Amino acid sequence: MGSLNLAGQFYPDFTSRSNRYSIEDKSCIERAVNRLLTVETSAARPGMLLGKIQSGKTKTFLGIIALAFDNSFDIAIVLTKGTKALTRQTYQRITTEFAPFHAKDLLQIYDIMTLPSGLTPYELNQKLIFIAKKQQDNMNRLAAVFRETYPMLAGKRVLIIDDEADYASIGYRSNSEKGVTANVTARQIDDLRKTINSSAFLQVTATPYSLYLQPDNLVISGTEFKPVRPSFTELVPVHKDYVGSDYYFRHSQEENSVASFVYEPVTLMELSILKQQDRRRFRTEDCLTSDAIYSIRSALCNFIVGGCIRRLQDQRTNKPLKKFSFLVHTEAGKAAHAWQEQVVQTLRDYLTDAVKNSPGLLRNLLSSAYDDLSASINVMGHYLPSRDEVINEAFRALDDGWLMITKVNSEKQVEELLDTEGQLRLRTPLNIFIGGQILDRGVTIANLIGFFYGRRPQVYQQDTVLQHSRMFGFRPIEDLTVTRFYTEPTIYDAMRRMHESDVALRQAIEQNAEQPIVFIQRDDSGRVIPCSPNKILVSRTTTLRSYKRILPIGFQTDYTTRVQPVIEQIDRLLEGHRSPAGFDDPFEIPLSVAVDMLLKIEPTLEMQEDEGYTFDWDAARSALQYLSSASPDAGKRNRVLCLVRKDRNLSRKVSAGSHAVYSDAPDTTRTEGEVAKRMALNIPILMLIRQNGREEQGWRGTPFYWPVIMAQRNIRTAIFAHESMD
Repeated sequence: MGSLNLAGQFYPDFTSRSNRYSIEDKSCIERAVNRLLTVETSAARPGMLLGKIQSGKTKTFLGIIALAFDNSFDIAIVLTKGTKALTRQTYQRITTEFAPFHAKDLLQIYDIMTLPSGLTPYELNQKLIFIAKKQQDNMNRLAAVFRETYPMLAGKRVLIIDDEADYASIGYRSNSEKGVTANVTARQIDDLRKTINSSAFLQVTATPYSLYLQPDNLVISGTEFKPVRPSFTELVPVHKDYVGSDYYFRHSQEENSVASFVYEPVTLMELSILKQQDRRRFRTEDCLTSDAIYSIRSALCNFIVGGCIRRLQDQRTNKPLKKFSFLVHTEAGKAAHAWQEQVVQTLRDYLTDAVKNSPGLLRNLLSSAYDDLSASINVMGHYLPSRDEVINEAFRALDDGWLMITKVNSEKQVEELLDTEGQLRLRTPLNIFIGGQILDRGVTIANLIGFFYGRRPQVYQQDTVLQHSRMFGFRPIEDLTVTRFYTEPTIYDAMRRMHESDVALRQAIEQNAEQPIVFIQRDDSGRVIPCSPNKILVSRTTTLRSYKRILPIGFQTDYTTRVQPVIEQIDRLLEGHRSPAGFDDPFEIPLSVAVDMLLKIEPTLEMQEDEGYTFDWDAARSALQYLSSASPDAGKRNRVLCLVRKDRNLSRKVSAGSHAVYSDAPDTTRTEGEVAKRMALNIPILMLIRQNGREEQGWRGTPFYWPVIMAQRNIRTAIFAHESMD
């Protein structure tokens, strides 16, 4: 990077005007520009700026533009996702950030669709930034500027930045009606580059998975279409205050952490009720008492109480009082949004009416919310206002109309609601937004402390689902203590799987971007075989990496008459294979015996599928087979460690305020977990936790085995498809 000009007209001033650019940020920017100057990039081989959702990617690529302008680039083209709101937001952000340079006539910024005619040579010889949607008309207009209107620009050095790069930018798409078709945008970017004498191409994304969902080659209508593979990858530094999927799907599993309180399960029945009106199942006049909408009512009360607690905390320390937001996103259809708006408005109106007419009922609802939130506040030792003070403040909030409900399901509505910084405007202390896909990536919702999510597509696409996660971003710990995430267990599990694959991909990219991940699946005979990445749907995968745990969660046992004979069989099997020292330490068993025991255990545990809890036993056994066969120690292949623990009394359900409804840790981290990590170095371990299954603990009064598979330490990361995608 020694040849970079770091003392030009743009970069030093741009990055020093605020304290937002750390040393790590500047290093990332400088490495990226150096690579753009020295590495050949194209639409098929772009440079890649990989960040996390709402983690500062825009800030970083704007710094890249500033440094590029000081290092022989004359023009920057920023391609935005195809919505007017996001284009406007990007335009406003760039205009604001580069305002001092525009004021000095060093730079001009244009939305390609409102480009004025007759630009003068004086203007054209300044640095230029063009903003265009990834949409056919915008791209055609952009190409015309370089080919026809101002052909002199084609001779300048151009940096093309594809913001929020995903399937809209990458090579091809597939649907049931048209089959596989080439993306117009990708081809148009390539055509534009052919017009320009000298260009560099940088994609910016938080969801890189789509890069790995492409065939090695494809022929469409007689034209060969090559996959997109990055020529280089730069990782955007993650700020210490950033809150992302790690918080919601990893730290949430840590006992007594703030994150362990964040997840609140929602039933399938309630999501169904919120999809469309059906008075046989729910009547709006029963909204304060009906179990049919328990979760959305609790979520609303938590939001009111949480917002009041935070404002009382800030008031105590003389800080400016913040406004807070809550998002409801369960359906794509506008009819569902209208019904949800009616439900939430009715809840608000009935809660407001209860201030005067049913204060006892209202106090009980708000008191339950206070109990829920106080548990996570107390974990941090933060100041907690008294119950009476908070409830009185909540009564005032309802009586004074603090709670505003806004339905957002069109581009026009989003445009009207955005503030000058591109965030949804918060007009009152407590703001509820109800919407769908339009609140996708790029739209920032400030001070979000509640997210009610229920999108259940037939196919979960990582690029879409994780980008719905508006709760990601920079969050002060004080807000996190009152933040809750409401969703159905199947959705939560799909998002957790996406988080795991995302983490694995990022770590692998850091180590070796050329061949980061092994993709595997089962064949018809049950063997685990390599597969092409484009066969994989990420929500139907398990990411196999060091110490990965696989276990059923959310089940009831079968009855004693059917369970007891199975338990006796497993007891005898274990007695026949244990070491002379007994069951204190793990002992090796053949893979076939481990698989046989899992087969025997499967019918003894009944998954609560009506509540959204499932477990793929075939996939679990196949994963164990893969882990055992992939041992780096050839002599240990087809062997499994077995750790047995008996006489356990774990309750079926966990206490209120935890991150789950059902117990999910029969293997405690400090005991079995530590033993497993110490011993499982080259082969996986199967932990069999024999529970007494007592009725007073929610079981059916019969002992049972709860299996936990844990991957060995020394295993190459693999993404395992639960089923063939053929």
